[in-house]
Amino acid sequence: MKNKLTWFEINVTDLERAKTFYQTVLGSEFTFVDMPEAPMYMFNADQESGEVGGALVKTNDNAPSNRGTVIYFGSQDVAIEATKVEPAGGKLLFPKTSIGDFGFIAHFIDTEGNRIGLHSEK
Repeated sequence: MKNKLTWFEINVTDLERAKTFYQTVLGSEFTFVDMPEAPMYMFNADQESGEVGGALVKTNDNAPSNRGTVIYFGSQDVAIEATKVEPAGGKLLFPKTSIGDFGFIAHFIDTEGNRIGLHSEK
């Protein structure tokens, strides 16, 4: 196993709005899966090659949050995606910020109210 993390779910209240946001900011592509009581858009990931899979999920049991675990999406340059957050309906919490030898990060609140991070090495 290349990575201990194998799956993530981002809780949403509006699947279509969330999908549009992540398509705009990250350029992500999705596959719709109509799970009973948990419809979702799965991020298209090649889990065979070690990419971590995940989904935007709408359930009655979970709710979006900006006060818990932060998921980071990798990027070539965080500044590029950070500029797309607010035009896509999110809120940039802080722009590209150095974390020393570990690269750069930025945080935003997505259209659903989740705190999400971006990370790049340059």
